[in-house]
Amino acid sequence: MSTNQPLPGAADHTGGGGAPDARQLRTILIAVSIALMAVIASVSGLNVAQTHMAVEFGASQNTVLWIINIYTLALAALLLPLGAVGDRLGRKPMLITGLGVFGLASVAAGLAPTAEVMLASRVAGGVGAAMIMPITLAVITSTFPKEQRGKAIGVWTAVAGGGGILGMFLSALLVDVADWRRLFVLPVVLVLVALAMTVKSVPNSREHPRHSFDTVGALVSTVAVVGLIFVLHEGPERGWTAPVTLISLAVGLVTALSFVAWELHRRDASLLDVRLFRERSLAGGSITLLVVFGVQAGIAVVLFPFFQAVLGWSGLLSTVAMMPMAVMMMMASGLAPRLAARIGARSTMATGIALAALGLTLMALFVSVDGGYLSILPGLLAMGTGMGLSMTPSTEAITSSLPREEQGVASALNDVTREFGTALGVALLGALLSAGYRNAIDDELDGIPNGAADTAREGIANAVEVAPSAGPHAQNLLHAAQQSFVDGWQQAMWTGAAVMAALFVHVALRGPKNTAPAASSHKAETSGTIPA
Repeated sequence: MSTNQPLPGAADHTGGGGAPDARQLRTILIAVSIALMAVIASVSGLNVAQTHMAVEFGASQNTVLWIINIYTLALAALLLPLGAVGDRLGRKPMLITGLGVFGLASVAAGLAPTAEVMLASRVAGGVGAAMIMPITLAVITSTFPKEQRGKAIGVWTAVAGGGGILGMFLSALLVDVADWRRLFVLPVVLVLVALAMTVKSVPNSREHPRHSFDTVGALVSTVAVVGLIFVLHEGPERGWTAPVTLISLAVGLVTALSFVAWELHRRDASLLDVRLFRERSLAGGSITLLVVFGVQAGIAVVLFPFFQAVLGWSGLLSTVAMMPMAVMMMMASGLAPRLAARIGARSTMATGIALAALGLTLMALFVSVDGGYLSILPGLLAMGTGMGLSMTPSTEAITSSLPREEQGVASALNDVTREFGTALGVALLGALLSAGYRNAIDDELDGIPNGAADTAREGIANAVEVAPSAGPHAQNLLHAAQQSFVDGWQQAMWTGAAVMAALFVHVALRGPKNTAPAASSHKAETSGTIPA
């Protein structure tokens, strides 16, 4: 049995019958979008300050990477448990608490005197983010009427998809014009605005399940996610056959299988009813998000070295160069619900996947050192459009597959899938790029001094750094590294295109069913009455 119980005062912002009116729905959507933006911006923001942290804290590169990755690790590990807790205790109190924890952690990180304090602050920030992220989507799915939910989810998806690039741009701007610690001003400001709007306008909803909380499932899922995400983060750095990597992989796989077995045993009392993955909507939506976010994250890994080491651009200019893809993604995310209302969710997802595959193909075909940015711009635009069209119906397919009383879990599952896809894409496409680069540059180092050649094999950034010491071979070394990077780029892009092609076939055959929308729903979608 479930209930929807607004907190005292919520009725002041609702229309007749206790349902939020159009104005309050718009405010709710803005509030949760701002809260989500704070979380997403903090995922990628510190990437632009790696050198500054290493110098100020006297920290190794491995420590700096942990400062960045520990946030994502804590976020991913706690999404499912805290999403379920939010369903039970109340989504508004959980969102307010998460914003408070996240805001305080951001302040502590901005003032951190040592790397150890920074690490602790980032862990706390990840915990707060895990309280915020699933609840923002659960508020939408539990508050918005069915005919307006698609467009609201489109806005949420646009922020989730493009917010990372926008956050990185603002972070790079702050680093360039001020101090790296000012990076934390942005999330704190966003938290304060979201907190004020949440307290005033977001209604509460909570559920009263018949069964006790699945504590064992929550703990096992946390261990499984930590193990698997750790492998994807650390495998490229430590080596895929390193003992710690293999142990983490074994722990992650064993606990993941144990989680599935336990949830099947608990059945209706489970944290996540894994039997629902037999349904086309949940399985198709999850697989699509996993692949699409994986490709998006992998593209970022490839693009920034291309902009900085091949084209010689600054971090800020490199981030600006990513903005066309982010803008197209956000615009397409808003368009996707209307397109889905006309041609169906599966057709919309398939169209987006096909466009994303086209974008990867265009970049693989035309990228070149001499062509520069214009050689990849058409591919970026197609990629952004395709990802935006595919992400919104995929998210709606996941949330609509679980009952109303489990919307926190549904939202958390959506978020965990994104995090896994991101980590997997970075690991896979990054490894393919590195391998392609090394294979290509080995044939181009004849005559280069051994020391400089060995350094250049490590990566294009190393090659750019060591080139001046190669004497008369400097220009040849630099050109060889740039061309080898493009060769590795093409290998990674072709692989990504093949993965997207396989996803297209899967969605076309086994994706969510195309359902004809009711006339009233279609009218509501196109009449402009949906809050946005």
